[in-house]
Amino acid sequence: MADTSVSYTCPNCGAPLSYLPGKDHVTCEYCGTEFATETIEKLFAKAQERAAAAEQEQEEKWETAAAGKDWSEEELAGLQVFHCSSCGAELVTDGNTMATECCYCGNPTMLPARFDGALKPDEIIPFQKTKKDAVAALKQFYEGKTLLPAAFKTGNRVEAVQPMYVPYWLFDAKVKAEATFRAEETTTYENGDTTVEETEVYECYRAGKMAFERIPVDGSVKMDDTFMESIEPFDYSQLEPFTPAYLTGALADRYDVDAEAAVPRADERIAGSAAALLKDTVEGYDTVEIQGEPTVHKKKGDIIYAMAPVWILTTRYEDTPYMFLMNGQTGKLAGSLPYDNTKSYIYMAVSSIVSLPIWYYVIYFISVMEDLISGHGFSMLVFFIALLCAIFSGYLVRSYLIDQMSNVHPAEDATEYLKEGSFKLTAEDDTYLYTHKKNRPKGKRKSDD
Repeated sequence: MADTSVSYTCPNCGAPLSYLPGKDHVTCEYCGTEFATETIEKLFAKAQERAAAAEQEQEEKWETAAAGKDWSEEELAGLQVFHCSSCGAELVTDGNTMATECCYCGNPTMLPARFDGALKPDEIIPFQKTKKDAVAALKQFYEGKTLLPAAFKTGNRVEAVQPMYVPYWLFDAKVKAEATFRAEETTTYENGDTTVEETEVYECYRAGKMAFERIPVDGSVKMDDTFMESIEPFDYSQLEPFTPAYLTGALADRYDVDAEAAVPRADERIAGSAAALLKDTVEGYDTVEIQGEPTVHKKKGDIIYAMAPVWILTTRYEDTPYMFLMNGQTGKLAGSLPYDNTKSYIYMAVSSIVSLPIWYYVIYFISVMEDLISGHGFSMLVFFIALLCAIFSGYLVRSYLIDQMSNVHPAEDATEYLKEGSFKLTAEDDTYLYTHKKNRPKGKRKSDD
């Protein structure tokens, strides 16, 4: 939603601002920052203009009812739907299948019912990777995982490998976006016996337009969205008009998240992309941080109901099931492996011990405290600091090794689906706010403040 009102708040701390009689500047009563009157008037005049424009701008919505097609009687005759009697998952197979295995829990299931009551997909991406490819990708995923339990690799076997077509809603959108950023530029110089750190603070406004093509949102409740986003992207150049013939030999999950329910996730990814694209245009500063959320105005675009190929691999270790997904088109695999916790602490300890002498000598030679503390006391202090640094280094090594055991991560934005050449910056404005200074004795390090 666009902001249609303007609050006079401090750009530094967000507290309410007020003019003080008899002053030629505005002072925040909470943080004490002073602003030139002209700066505040200019800043909020721009904000009022944007609020007025936002009030006139009406966001368009996707016509979600237009996605998908109706099934013909002939196509319905060739499909069947069933509910797993064990976990309740709803799956689809071709009409020739009399019995199968649930890809979620492995339960053998009979298929008595007919497929009906759902939209027909517009398009489908056929499988390009085989079962053999999926098993090989899983074994390759094991390689190089230092913390993988030895028993998992030697005694583990893949219990089930299922090909499945997963429902997706693919969203197109033309977008106008705007955002405000806080930018800082820091200069350090010497003034006599003092080191001065001078930081200029700016408010940077950016607006732009962009277009996205086929942002995917998983249409199945049962398929974990984070897993599904981890195996993106799909190559849309291989989309084919849908025909039930592609379902032969594979399961198909019928959507239970309709297009309207999928819209918020598409909007989240668009907002994330808009913020990142606009931030990249704020150049020439040392630090840049977005203020609040970007304002996004979306023009409705097409929605496609599509089916995408996924291999589901299930394995088990110490009575705990582990599921892995592989993109059936590109071969990209996502999953989380178990790790040996004892082994992780061993690596942490070894890393700490190895790095301890390194930290000791580094801290010893760069320390400025030797003149203040001499002899045994100085050495003990250096050793204590080095020990803390070494333990922290070991902790970082352990965290890194644990992170390698999983590659399941949600998508932060939809930049991969940005139409080439569509991003255009339409407005930019950098407003100087104020300067703050820090003084410290020459030779004193910034970290000592």
